[in-house]
Amino acid sequence: VDPEGNSYVVDLEMNRVQKFDINGIYISEFGEEGSGDGQFDQPRGVAINDSGDVFVADYGNHRIQKFDADGNFITQWATDGIEQGQPGYPGDIDFDSNGNLYVADVGNSVIQKYSSSGVFVTSWGTYGSGDGELRSPSGIAVDSSNNILVADTINNRIQKFDASGNYLSQWGIEG
Repeated sequence: VDPEGNSYVVDLEMNRVQKFDINGIYISEFGEEGSGDGQFDQPRGVAINDSGDVFVADYGNHRIQKFDADGNFITQWATDGIEQGQPGYPGDIDFDSNGNLYVADVGNSVIQKYSSSGVFVTSWGTYGSGDGELRSPSGIAVDSSNNILVADTINNRIQKFDASGNYLSQWGIEG
């Protein structure tokens, strides 16, 4: 939801993002299948910053794309999935109150943290089922205390981390 109350919905199958007003009335959409600027390959997550910019986790293209509120492409980062800070398959994204962007990196089983300008800050997690370890994290949310909640998909649990990536707790069970 943006500062005006508009909702943005990722449409994975149609490779687009749709925008609806506060009453659920369709406003617009942007994106199409492809690998160019403003195109998507299975977009999975969307987050809006305090300025109303729209960020999309472009899963199949291994990158994060930034758009203005009207869906005009601004920039992208994290584009190859190989180097540190490059998501293998970004599954979901969210912002903390300081404007940092967190990415649930399904392909590398880590959480990636970027500054509001897209500069890689840090990552945490390793593949596994122990405390702080992840197996295909597919969802992420930041709470009002800037704790990071991660849907640790294959481990069937939610893990909670602080903004520096320190493990705090979990619920659910490995199964």
